[in-house]
Amino acid sequence: MDLKKDVQKQFGKSAESYVNSTIHKDGKDLLKLLEMSSINGEEKLLDVATGGGHTANAFAPYVKKVTAVDLTPEMLLAAEKFIKGNGHQNVDFVQGDAENLPFPDEAFDIVACRIAPHHFPNINQFISEVYRVLKTDGQLLLDDNVVPEDDEFDQFYNTIEKWRDYSHFRAWKKSEWLRLLELAGFEIIEWHRFEKTFHFEPWCNRMKVTITEKEKLAQYMKGASEEIKAKFRVVIEEGQIISFQGEAVVLKAMKR
Repeated sequence: MDLKKDVQKQFGKSAESYVNSTIHKDGKDLLKLLEMSSINGEEKLLDVATGGGHTANAFAPYVKKVTAVDLTPEMLLAAEKFIKGNGHQNVDFVQGDAENLPFPDEAFDIVACRIAPHHFPNINQFISEVYRVLKTDGQLLLDDNVVPEDDEFDQFYNTIEKWRDYSHFRAWKKSEWLRLLELAGFEIIEWHRFEKTFHFEPWCNRMKVTITEKEKLAQYMKGASEEIKAKFRVVIEEGQIISFQGEAVVLKAMKR
């Protein structure tokens, strides 16, 4: 449970910055999630680990009801302020754990989860819970940061993310996601890979990284192999880390 407390602590103090985060509110991946979904306006949608509420906010005009669930009370309050401020009245806010969802079996037509599973310590349990609360032929719309298949690249990315944010658990490989979902009974309908540019200063500041730790993290990144720096497009100007590139997968799977 300490891992869950880490998540609550980190996101409790960073709630407003996530609502205003450009990479969370303006990502083209969010538009792709909407585009991939099959909606007739009567759906009940669950947004797992809603964070700043951007996914719930995006889907609210197109479905009958949205339930936004998050582990952290402060995030829910920030999301509610954001979503209701946009005039949406069909969204409920529930505190709950992605690995132990407080909902009955087959309660939702769609489950969405965006830029969150890398915080979940038991990804199999999360997948199992999503499968449980979805109706047969229900849709899972998943979007998360992933790592390359190469183990060295995998280790580098997860190391810097954990350094920046101790509530980070693991970004998974694309192949791991496809395997885990299919083994759980989902059929992968569609998936896309997105490149994501992380600007070092706001990336660190969003998690309130101290100046000392920021400098240590920058030194670690600058000391990485040329292959790693090339793979992650690490931009260094006048000895300072400016940005680097990660990747995300956006996919649609169906419960069969």
